Amino acid sequence: MIDFNNASFAKLGPCDMAEVGSDVSQLMIQGENLLAAFKGIRDYVVFTDKRLIAVNVQGMTGKKRDYTSMPYSKIQSFSVETAGTFDLDAELDLWFSGLGKVRLEFKSGVDIRGLSRLIATHAL
Repeated sequence: MIDFNNASFAKLGPCDMAEVGSDVSQLMIQGENLLAAFKGIRDYVVFTDKRLIAVNVQGMTGKKRDYTSMPYSKIQSFSVETAGTFDLDAELDLWFSGLGKVRLEFKSGVDIRGLSRLIATHAL
């Protein structure tokens, strides 16, 4: 479950963009492109060229969903922490105007530096 109050999220791993793209495509505006997708157990996050969309799958059946759209233009600062020898997960912290800190934790093997470049390209 996405919990922005505690600035935490389940560990995310890469997923097939086609798997989640059909779900978020109805939210995307004309000309917006899906760049990357990462999935936890049920929840997932997609990065487009305009924003980050966090999807919280709710309920027993998973039919109820909460979509949180966070435009890159509202990012005030961000930080990445790479995986280490004993700490195998990588972290991306984003500070959004009006929302506060959002932390995304990624499984080992995710190109966190590439994700940092993606954020920097669209937020700076």
